[in-house]
Amino acid sequence: MSTSISSSQHSGSPATTDIAYVAVFTALVIVLGFVSVPVGALGVPIVLQNTALILAAMVLGPRRGFFVAALFLLVGFVFPVLAGGRTTYFSLSSPTVGYVLSYLIAVPVAGFIAARGADKRRSAQVALFTLAGILGLALQYLCGAAGMVLRAGLDVPAALAAQLPFIPTDVLEMAVMVAVALGVHSAFPGLLRGERS
Repeated sequence: MSTSISSSQHSGSPATTDIAYVAVFTALVIVLGFVSVPVGALGVPIVLQNTALILAAMVLGPRRGFFVAALFLLVGFVFPVLAGGRTTYFSLSSPTVGYVLSYLIAVPVAGFIAARGADKRRSAQVALFTLAGILGLALQYLCGAAGMVLRAGLDVPAALAAQLPFIPTDVLEMAVMVAVALGVHSAFPGLLRGERS
């Protein structure tokens, strides 16, 4: 099976395969939305969805990763699939707006960086995936802080300080996501080749 998947990647992923990947990862992100711990006065939750979306980027690359984020948010307009049982509409009108919008930016950026490691040696791949995770999280934090400034009336220092409770858990989560992504690419080494352009 690994050989057949790798071969299909060399010839370009069929649309049906891309749709299947996007659907599976979107479902994973939705399921992880049930894990949510509100923190701080604004009740912004510590979640697994944000790092799971970066995982999608590292596994699927920028294009398919973006589709996962977009589909996830589209589903969220109909069903309360965002962390804490929220809808996309609710989140866009709350202090979490920056985090929600960041998915459409952070995911393709992280995916682009991860895709550069498709054919690299293991050490370079680890470095690029780690960089993808760090930059993806940083973009989420920056956009999240901007949302708090706009919707919660915080000044910039206070909005940036509000990110601090998330850093330890997000770093731990991201370390796990990087390890998972590396494991997936060890099993299916051609998975990112079509995503490097």
